[in-house]
Amino acid sequence: MNSARIMVVDDDPQIRRVLRTSLVAQGYEVVDARNGEEALETLRGEKFDLVILDVNMPGMNGLETCRTMRSTSDIAIIMLTVRDSEPDKVEALDAGADDYITKPFGSPELLARIRAALRRSPQMSAEMHVVKIEDVEINFNTRRVIIGNKEQRLTPKEFDLLQYMVAHPNVPITHTKLLQSVWGPDYGAEVEYLRVFINQLRKKIEKNPSNPKYLLTEPWVGYRFHLPG
Repeated sequence: MNSARIMVVDDDPQIRRVLRTSLVAQGYEVVDARNGEEALETLRGEKFDLVILDVNMPGMNGLETCRTMRSTSDIAIIMLTVRDSEPDKVEALDAGADDYITKPFGSPELLARIRAALRRSPQMSAEMHVVKIEDVEINFNTRRVIIGNKEQRLTPKEFDLLQYMVAHPNVPITHTKLLQSVWGPDYGAEVEYLRVFINQLRKKIEKNPSNPKYLLTEPWVGYRFHLPG
């Protein structure tokens, strides 16, 4: 059985009730919130492993709520949306979500997304607990990135993606390999995920994100992490 604590945030009471029933049946502990403000207040007082967050809510919408959560927490976040266009998906990921799922959805798909969001990459080998590149220090034990003397906050999936690429330096890694290694075997075609996450990582660790030194694009293939020396 699962032991993760999940918060469901949706203004529709029927959706909250259905999700609670499905998740509790799988062994998850579930708390729900009716809107973004209530979710943020609950998150300040309790610890959760994952948030399922509806995009379209009155008052503080899901994107704004996600950005606010991300400013203080690295909790896993799955966005629920009725829109399936790529710009809408990118907007959700850009706000800091680890994943999104389009309504209507089935329970097996949601549970697979939850497993992927809660999934963490294996620890690095002993000789790579800490990697230093110029003024960037990546600590894989504490999951922290220090640039200069300042900590740079990464989302869980941003860190997992960076960890995988650093563990396989200086070789092209295909889109499919990255997606399946970081998100899980159910993934492979979600190239827009990688574009968003790589762009976010570049903004956080590259001195010049538009002309990156470490997180390099391999056209039509995937990406490569350049590890000097």
